[in-house]
Amino acid sequence: MARLDERDRAFAFRLAMGVAATVGQVDALLDSHLRRPRDLEPRVRDAMRLSAFELCWMETPARAAVSQGVELVRNVSPRAAGVANAVLRRVADEDLPAVNAARRRSEDGSCDATDLALASGTPEWLVRQLATSRGMEMARRMLSTRLDAAPTVVAVNPMRHDPDEALQLLAAAGLSPRVASLPGAHVLDTPAGLATSGLVEATDVVVSDVAAQLIARLLSPKPGERVLEVGQGRGTKTLLMQFAAWDHGGLALVDAVDSEPFKTQVACRRMAVAGLSDVVSCHTLDGRRLGETGHDGICEEYDLVFLDAPCSGVGTMRRHPEIAWQLEPAAVDSRREPSLPALQVELVQAAASRVAPGGTLAYSTCSALPQEDEDVVQSFLSSKEGARFRLVSATGRLGGEDGRLRRIAEPWTTGSGCLLTGCADCDLGMADTHFLALMRADG
Repeated sequence: MARLDERDRAFAFRLAMGVAATVGQVDALLDSHLRRPRDLEPRVRDAMRLSAFELCWMETPARAAVSQGVELVRNVSPRAAGVANAVLRRVADEDLPAVNAARRRSEDGSCDATDLALASGTPEWLVRQLATSRGMEMARRMLSTRLDAAPTVVAVNPMRHDPDEALQLLAAAGLSPRVASLPGAHVLDTPAGLATSGLVEATDVVVSDVAAQLIARLLSPKPGERVLEVGQGRGTKTLLMQFAAWDHGGLALVDAVDSEPFKTQVACRRMAVAGLSDVVSCHTLDGRRLGETGHDGICEEYDLVFLDAPCSGVGTMRRHPEIAWQLEPAAVDSRREPSLPALQVELVQAAASRVAPGGTLAYSTCSALPQEDEDVVQSFLSSKEGARFRLVSATGRLGGEDGRLRRIAEPWTTGSGCLLTGCADCDLGMADTHFLALMRADG
């Protein structure tokens, strides 16, 4: 990769990400034209996958894609070049027209789940779950951009830079910034230099999709408020919450836990670089143990407990293309144990024990599947641990002090007041899908 110029690096990256996103569909096409699919050696299959993806989901002319694919196979196994030529020509003649027809129906809204699965390279079971639970229109909009490059969005640290300084800083690094609708968010049109700019390492900026930034802004802890963050990861939302608190006049007091020591160490270093070590403490702890007593550094009660729950990540498939084909239906089946919904219910029940009377429990995922979202919330509220909580409107905060928040988030859930971001009008097309539920403890 280092020997390639910028254009060729981008093309190679596009091919690799595309194959990861569509690998199940690609293999099904290839296998349908092979007598003994299992006999195909792995490097030959990888070469043919690249060519088949380029044929069906990119705009490369068929003749060129087939020719390049055959040469790529020849480089790794000369004797397989003939098979590759025959199979790739059949993909071009038979499968490419089918993919194009499915794409046209998906674009004009006349598609079914099979069309949408083929056009977006997504497992059909997952498309059907999304279409059944959220409606075909949302499934179509979510998946229509799955194979597109995700925008690079940053939140600028308001503790260091005012809006004018932020634009100058990003422009000076050659990143071609555009101000997004969300306060503090900037879209980078030429983000290649971000990694070497030093801005991320110095916490001058935080790389985060606009949907995740929106969740942190809606939590918006007040200056001096005690916050427990469960599932801190590498500390991105910790920083975003403090940015939101700063905009309200000060910093919150945050205790954060994560079950992985490596992530805790990374988060702790980031807080130190950001100058937040005095107001943020990071701990390695399995969130399911929060119902127990005696954890050093963890208070008995907090004004806000934020559970950023481990989830399938279905709402972030554009950034993480491997998710679709690695996810198994059983993993998101709430009737099974172990499963993600079972773990999520256990975590929210434990986190609830740390919410002070009158305090808020926030539950968030980056999944669009209701079994990880509303179903978990309802299971919790129906349990003995949830008896003292009531659901309050997250969407009600969208029109608060900054009316722009409503314009960049489209609530798809109805009636419950929970938020499922669609971001149809956020300068970015379709951004990530995040879920947020807010529950208030009895005073």
